Formats: sequence, structure tokens, C-alpha cells
Amino acid sequence: MMRIRPHWAVCAHRNQETDLRDPTPAATGLPQSPEDGPTVELHILQQGASAADVEVTRENPYGLNPDPIPQEWILEGTPTARRKLLVGSSDNLASTHMWDCTAGQFNWYYEGDDEVIYVVEGSVVIGDEAGVRRRLAAGDTFLFPAGSRFHWTVPHYIRKIAFMRSPLSRKMRLAKAIYNFVTFRRGKASTGLASN
Repeated sequence: MMRIRPHWAVCAHRNQETDLRDPTPAATGLPQSPEDGPTVELHILQQGASAADVEVTRENPYGLNPDPIPQEWILEGTPTARRKLLVGSSDNLASTHMWDCTAGQFNWYYEGDDEVIYVVEGSVVIGDEAGVRRRLAAGDTFLFPAGSRFHWTVPHYIRKIAFMRSPLSRKMRLAKAIYNFVTFRRGKASTGLASN
């Protein structure tokens, strides 16, 4: 006959039943801190991954890919940048990326896209071409307009979400405005709202 236990009485950690009424690490069998017991790294090793794979997984939990900063932009240090495309628009005019970078100083040229960033972790001091400096930290947002250049000083580490958009040329904005006007007028005419 199968015995049914209350949901609070069993823990599947380490493939053993554990009474969770006593929440101490000794009673539950759960590690007190990540150093005290099995971690994701151990699970990966048990599946045949190498120690190098474990190190990469721990240091790169978001699956970011190398995105080297052009050497001629680097002013000091050896900043290492990584990036991952999160989503892109169907017209390829907008995209969202996760990006991180280690300590260093470099210039960044925003050649073709406007970029709005949201700092997730760490900090950076940015300076524009006029010499105005600003510190950005976790929770801050900032717009880098297309065609601008900023000096970046990353003291330790930064991780950001970047929302990038290719701005339309003046001619394309005018064409879009005319199209929207004609479409709007046509829509009003078909519903009987247009007046002569």
C-alpha cells in the first residue's frame, strides 16, 4: 500500500526524502550556501561536461557571445565585451541586446543606430564630446543618439540591455508622414467621416 505524505514533508533534493518541518540545513539536507553542497556545476559535471564548461557556465549564465571592442577604440586596459541578441523587429530597424563588459576605458561610436540602454548590473562613467561626464549605475537609462561618440570608463563591470533603433532619413520620415496622412484620410472617407 502506498503511503501519501503531506506536501510539506518531502524534498526531492539529492533524490532523497527529507522532512522540511525542521528548516535547518542539517535536517533538510539542503546546503547552507553554494559552497556547502552540490550546485549546477556538479549537475553539469555529472552529465559529462568538462571543468572548463562549468567555469564558462558560471561566468556566463546568459549565454553571451564574444563581441570584441575594436582595438583602435580602446584607450586603457583590456575590456572584454560580450553580447546576445534578445529580439529583433521584422523590418530589421530595431533590436534588443544584452551586453556586458569588464573594466577598461574606450570610445564608442554610435554610427547608425540610436541606442537606449538600461543598466542591469555594475556601472560606467560616460563622457560626451563636450566633456560632460555622467555616472550610470544599475537601474539607470540613457540615450546615445545615432552619430554621437562617448568615452566609456568601466571601473569593474557593466551589464546592460540595449534597445537599438535605426532612425529613418529625413526623406523617409516625410514619405512616411505622407503615407500616414493619405491612409488616415482614406480611412475617414470609407467610414463617412471625411468632409469636403
